[in-house]
Amino acid sequence: MNSKKIFDDSNKKVANTEIQIKKYQDSILQLNQEITDLSYFNFDSNEKSYFYFADKGYDMSKLLPAIQDGLYTQNEFDGDEHPLIPYGSSEGNRMQINIVRILNHKWIIADFTDGQFEGELFITYEIDEKGDLKYKLVESFLYPL
Repeated sequence: MNSKKIFDDSNKKVANTEIQIKKYQDSILQLNQEITDLSYFNFDSNEKSYFYFADKGYDMSKLLPAIQDGLYTQNEFDGDEHPLIPYGSSEGNRMQINIVRILNHKWIIADFTDGQFEGELFITYEIDEKGDLKYKLVESFLYPL
């Protein structure tokens, strides 16, 4: 009788484990699909954008950080007006670009805030004939408080 109970308990554990494994497999499949969806508009998964620069001889391991750093450098400005953020900041604070996502070989989206106000930017960029990065604000919005 005791060995039957041990055997039944063991079978229940195996069945529960199989159910858990199936749930985890389904969760992994769902997360993989979400990752694929989220990475669609991302430079790293866009072959055409990658080869746009690679074919021109740019070192991609240096170019992408340079594009991002160029935007972050815009946060180091003199005066009251940020070169790309068209909104004034709250008293005692400065608007700063926080998060940058390079979508492709022409477009960037960025998040900005001054600690109280926040919004997003749509920026185009190009590399001129001298090799300098040029940014242009196309659209922006400020979230309501």
